[in-house]
Amino acid sequence: MIKKIAVIGSGVMGSGIAQAFAVRSYTVTLNDVTNEFLSKAQERIIDNLTLLASEGVVNEEKKQAALDNIYFTQDLRTAVQEADFIIEAIPEVIELKWELFEKLELMMKRDAIVASNTSTLLISRLMEKAGFAERMVITHFFNPAHLVPLVEIVQHEKTKPEVVKTTIELIRSIGKSPILLKKEINGFIANRLQTALMREAFYLLKEGVASAEDIDTAITAGPGFRWAFTGPIEIADFGGLDTWQRVFDNIAPELDDSNGAPAIIQELVSKGNLGTKTGNGIFTYEESTALEKINNRDRRFIQLQKIKANMD
Repeated sequence: MIKKIAVIGSGVMGSGIAQAFAVRSYTVTLNDVTNEFLSKAQERIIDNLTLLASEGVVNEEKKQAALDNIYFTQDLRTAVQEADFIIEAIPEVIELKWELFEKLELMMKRDAIVASNTSTLLISRLMEKAGFAERMVITHFFNPAHLVPLVEIVQHEKTKPEVVKTTIELIRSIGKSPILLKKEINGFIANRLQTALMREAFYLLKEGVASAEDIDTAITAGPGFRWAFTGPIEIADFGGLDTWQRVFDNIAPELDDSNGAPAIIQELVSKGNLGTKTGNGIFTYEESTALEKINNRDRRFIQLQKIKANMD
């Protein structure tokens, strides 16, 4: 039975994952290499819980209980030696992950399950230098991890079925929606779908078809409105497969088929304009504006969660 969780890496994803478990009464130890990183994570979690409390999702008692469930440590052994489930959320550098896994083999319990929050690396690659593939999975959370329901689960060819079953049950127990990939594939599922859409969005922007604001609105007020409850495959059934056959035949030949990041993204990155993290991207953000927009995004996610929970 899973009782104790260790999260390695206290950035935006790691702290969100830790919070998601702590709110559901799991004991969580959050580990990182400096106290500065851990202090920022603690502040981030407090802010997130305060927002949840303001929206009536948690009360002050539950907020405090969640905070009390999280322990912060720089010592890796302390974090993992009693953990039943270990999630690494460190940077997407394969050498760093291999180094961590080598240490975990010497420190963790023999029956501990290890998970990676990677969004880009194949599980076969992760396990090239490790000896615990039978109890290894990918649990790919989405930002913000404490709010977005989806968690993609990827198994290694050696992963034991009971490890997969336990992982799915664990993810469901914290109110998430796990999906299991039957085989590994680059980008998994959601990011492949998302990238295909974004490639076309940036193509339309480059071609001057519409403004960035209107292209975004075309999704949020159109397909995105439907996608909150109905996926693309069911939408095809609802709309009629004969209709969608014609749509594909008419539009597919003209869609962007570039093989790399859009030129506008490459140009902005080369100039150091990275979006909200630097204040400039496609749009321009004052620091207070960026924080306000992220806060408003999270409030809307919370409200959507409430609507979907009530309907379920």
